[in-house]
Amino acid sequence: AELRKASKRLTCHKRYKIQKKIREHHRKVRKEAKKRGHRKPKKDPGIPGAAPFKEELLREAEQRKQRLEALKQKQKLNRQKEHEKKRKLDAKKNAAKITETAKGKESSHKSKAEIRRQPHKNSHKSLCRELQKVIEASDVVLEVLDARDPMGCRCPQLEQAVTCSGDGKKLVLVLNKIDLVPKENLQKWLDYLNKELPTVAFKSATLMKDKSMPDLVTKRRRAHVDLSSSTECFGSKCLLRLLQEYATTQNKVIQVGVVGFPNVGKSSIINSLKGVRACNVGMTRGVTVSMQIVHIDKQRKMLDSPSIIAAPSNSALALALRSITDTEEPDSAAVLEGADAILNHCSKQQLMLCYTIPDFRNTEEFLTLLAQKRGVLKKGGIPDIENIAKVLLCDWTGARISYHSQPPESQTPPPYLTEDKIAEMWDSFNLKKLEQENTTTVQAVKSPNPASSIIFQSAGMTNGTIEVNQVTEEATEWEDMQTSNEGEEEEEDFTESDEEE
Repeated sequence: AELRKASKRLTCHKRYKIQKKIREHHRKVRKEAKKRGHRKPKKDPGIPGAAPFKEELLREAEQRKQRLEALKQKQKLNRQKEHEKKRKLDAKKNAAKITETAKGKESSHKSKAEIRRQPHKNSHKSLCRELQKVIEASDVVLEVLDARDPMGCRCPQLEQAVTCSGDGKKLVLVLNKIDLVPKENLQKWLDYLNKELPTVAFKSATLMKDKSMPDLVTKRRRAHVDLSSSTECFGSKCLLRLLQEYATTQNKVIQVGVVGFPNVGKSSIINSLKGVRACNVGMTRGVTVSMQIVHIDKQRKMLDSPSIIAAPSNSALALALRSITDTEEPDSAAVLEGADAILNHCSKQQLMLCYTIPDFRNTEEFLTLLAQKRGVLKKGGIPDIENIAKVLLCDWTGARISYHSQPPESQTPPPYLTEDKIAEMWDSFNLKKLEQENTTTVQAVKSPNPASSIIFQSAGMTNGTIEVNQVTEEATEWEDMQTSNEGEEEEEDFTESDEEE
């Protein structure tokens, strides 16, 4: 039997008691108001019926009321006329400005044509140019790798350009996000990569104090910020010592370029070494669009660079994880293809445990179940598959999902890394000391349980576009679009000025 709801009725004794309390309260309020001198305004009793000349008095009051309304209406019309006059004056001034700008556009047509030829700061051509600046200006190039897929973060074109430059540049690998992989897997990767190039295990700090923020503000906010172990930095001492050793052998101020694919943590590494938030960081891809110089100390300068552009010839998996385009921009087909590639390279059972969803048959069913679980729905409760696919890509490119890939069974260095080149890269660096410091870093970091980390099949090295002449088609398309847009804007300006005249 169902339980009946409790009745809201009150007993008469309780109701009368409440009413009595209310009356006492109102009496008290009136008494206090009377003491302060605030009295209730008396109502206008009007003209008594027995008063002489009552009709004349009422007529006079009505006439007075009509005069006041007429005066208000007149004032309103005057305000409208002034407003209209002011609007016409502003329109004339704007028309004069438009004619002046039109004349200026005609005179500076050549200079505008030159400006149009320059690529946009976010275009691939501009990003490649900035990346080339960083590589050319650097004495040591740090290639940042995601510890979850180190091989997929390596760019053979970049490594070949640095090792074969002939300027004595050093290439050092920085294995970032080591707190997202099991310790055994991390040690295997360090042993594998150290046989080819100097490799430093690193974990960036997630919460950094802004360099423009005063100390007083940070002290006030410290109580509200959870400074847990995840905000700590590991491996910074090892990396700084490695750069210090090279600086002492060169006996000069060295410039260290930080390069890599999107979302590997290039700017976060610079912030961790500096100790403050010197570079902008974010979850979105392509936050850094130009070279930025950060002074660590008197002997070392860090050069932040834009991300390497993944070549279109790469696999769907590599383009999904390493593409510089943000997940909000590409079409839905590319996003769904990337999500499908990620799911096909993982264990089905581990994905079900990680996302706590039931069994699924294909990618579409997985995305449907995940959208229902997270509440990513359209009108009518239909699962929004496109948006949940973008969320999945953000999880895998960011630092939310713990997954790890196994290093290759056989050690086969790339063709450009000959024995002489490997020896040249290791020159000025101490292998034993580096291995000891990496071991202490690995032991200090809290790593996930191997059972909770998803086993991931890497797609191998990712080809990148680092030369400007390889992206000329993309740049020219952008220039054509810009010129057409500017031409349309000029036509609109001229038509507006003609209409106003």
